[in-house]
Amino acid sequence: QVQLVESGGGLVQAGGSLTLSCAASGTFPNGLNMAYYRQVSGKAREYLARIDHTGRKNYADAAKGRFSISRGSAQNSVTLVMDRLKPDDTAVYICYAGIPGKPEDYFGRGTQVTVSS
Repeated sequence: QVQLVESGGGLVQAGGSLTLSCAASGTFPNGLNMAYYRQVSGKAREYLARIDHTGRKNYADAAKGRFSISRGSAQNSVTLVMDRLKPDDTAVYICYAGIPGKPEDYFGRGTQVTVSS
């Protein structure tokens, strides 16, 4: 079982930046694959960015050039830096973790990001 604790959401003006953080509880000898998604009420969850247990990164088109995912300072943590935010980025941002080689998906409760125009 992986429990995820997210932080860093809030209200920001368009053009501003926010940094989201997510930490996974537990010990994982092979590391974790971690990612961020976002969801707007009434819409499907949208994939944004991923960093796998080897450090390889992948971004959705919506995140390329403005969002950057990296490992956090704590083991099994991840940071998403979001720049040049737009009102369309307003959503609940949800952290994901997966244990390499295992099928289970773990999602955090999400943190609200609101971008005002």
